[in-house]
Amino acid sequence: MAAKFANALGKDLAVVEPSDMHYYQPIWTLVGAGLKEFKDSGKPMSEVLPESCTWIKEKASTFDPQNNCIELASGEKVHYDYLVLSLGLQLNYGQVPGLEKALEEDPSVASNYHPKWVQKTNPALQSFKGGNAIFTFPNTPIKCAGAPQKIMYLADEIFRKNGVRANTKIIYNSSLPVIFGVKKYASALLEVIKNKDIDVNFRHSLSKVDHKTKTATFEMLDEDNKPVEFKYDFLHVSPPMSAPSVLKSSPLANEAGFVAVNKQTLQHDNFPNVFSLGDCSSVPTAKTAAAVASQCNILHKNLDSVMKGQTATPMYDGYTSCPLVTSSKTCILAEFDFDAQPLETFPINQGVERRTAYQLKANLLPSVYWQRMLKGKWNGPKTVRKILHLGMK
Repeated sequence: MAAKFANALGKDLAVVEPSDMHYYQPIWTLVGAGLKEFKDSGKPMSEVLPESCTWIKEKASTFDPQNNCIELASGEKVHYDYLVLSLGLQLNYGQVPGLEKALEEDPSVASNYHPKWVQKTNPALQSFKGGNAIFTFPNTPIKCAGAPQKIMYLADEIFRKNGVRANTKIIYNSSLPVIFGVKKYASALLEVIKNKDIDVNFRHSLSKVDHKTKTATFEMLDEDNKPVEFKYDFLHVSPPMSAPSVLKSSPLANEAGFVAVNKQTLQHDNFPNVFSLGDCSSVPTAKTAAAVASQCNILHKNLDSVMKGQTATPMYDGYTSCPLVTSSKTCILAEFDFDAQPLETFPINQGVERRTAYQLKANLLPSVYWQRMLKGKWNGPKTVRKILHLGMK
């Protein structure tokens, strides 16, 4: 290890992290709708990292797992005994021609996935006077797959409150063939869409934005990518996403660029001293904070076993959750497993809109994240689920 990081040798843990701020991104849907303040969505990284770790405030540029080494952007090298990768997803706004320019120059174009562009969403919604309001879902993996439509339902409410809904056409253009991947919740969402009079176009992927003519071009994926143009008066874009570039080019990645791990143990397929969790891993479940919470416990147990010379144990069932906000007061609390089967915490039907689910999403879960999950004291609701269901599956 370079002398610059020699102090890390005196501690068990070092964190390579270049960011100054840490954000609770699930709340950005509500920030975009004006229901929460952006300033309350983040904290300085120095306040959330454990005091017991060494913070290496740099960006990783190369992974060399054969030599147990990470090279930093500065050229310095950090050696490790065990490596845990949790790099999230990379937002690729630049893959859509004209999109970055539109976000910079057009006040009617916003994106809740970015700390800068989410702050444009509510002003744009409040100043909207009618016309086409378009919401998009990209043709890539995506974090929080419900977010592209959650802001749409909240926008519908804002338009109605402001008296402009009658002369507004809300359009949801999604690259997916379905509204949601779990049939139970998809059926409920289609009823929401019907009741709110929203137009849905499946297999439509955003390919270009021209903010000067206020035109969004989409490829029709089931028709040989035939382009079709939509005029917009408001446009919310969920950008294409991918594994971070630094991972794609590393020996740790699979063909899709994600960290190749066993989905039940979170241990790397080829390097047993490497683990991964969260959005950057190859684990085939929805990329949400709820999934990370459950994965943390699995990773902790299996990493501890490997460090003791034992083998990792298959434990993860793919649990994840997506609180599908449908208004400023209601939410459908979707919870499911690897097989897209409901895995619900409460002994009630969670496939309906409930005020209690909204309060959970808006007020309880952020506190759980800051006060418990980041301190290693929350590993998902599995224990709560067992208690409420009397120990039954």
